[in-house]
Amino acid sequence: MNTFWLKIAALVVVIAVAVVLIGKLKSSEKPQPKVEEKTFYDQVEEDKARLLVEPRSLEEIAEEPTGESASEQVQEQKQPVETKQTPTERVVVQPPSAKPTEKPAVLYFKPLNEIDKAEAERLLNVAVPGRSIGRLPMTGFKLMVDCCRQMIIKWPDSWYAYRAKQMLIEMPERFRGRYKITREELDISEFTIQRPGTEPFNGTVEEEESF
Repeated sequence: MNTFWLKIAALVVVIAVAVVLIGKLKSSEKPQPKVEEKTFYDQVEEDKARLLVEPRSLEEIAEEPTGESASEQVQEQKQPVETKQTPTERVVVQPPSAKPTEKPAVLYFKPLNEIDKAEAERLLNVAVPGRSIGRLPMTGFKLMVDCCRQMIIKWPDSWYAYRAKQMLIEMPERFRGRYKITREELDISEFTIQRPGTEPFNGTVEEEESF
């Protein structure tokens, strides 16, 4: 009889020790940080902020004020922009940041006249949403590709052709075969070389990376 109760007591002790050990192991495990997934609308706004901003010419940059006033302006630009929607609600909008794969570079583009620029802007403003829509399931990038090709053909030395090639480069590789994307349509090296009629601009060159 005494042996039976000793076995029961030993079993209880073993179970208690096991529970304590399991608790310690779980507590020692570091919780994995949650990765915030971007919504479709977040990605649309990011595309607009990155792809619709025109580069600045080096001449414009050279004309900017220097010294303390310039540093103060830079600090002001880095501060979050505050907007008020209601008297009791304040939304803080952070300035868009550059992608990690972007590298500063001097790029050369041919300026467009007002008529061509208006048409190029129209195509770009269709291509960028088409890029965002292409990420959705059961869709494709045909709208974006068609607009990009028109910009490349009509204004091959312009900033709009450069943006078009960037979007084609960033398109997932599995779609390149579907739309028969050529090497020439993915080549942006020419924009790093000054050509007749082009002007230097402050820009960025991105490494080839699918999104």
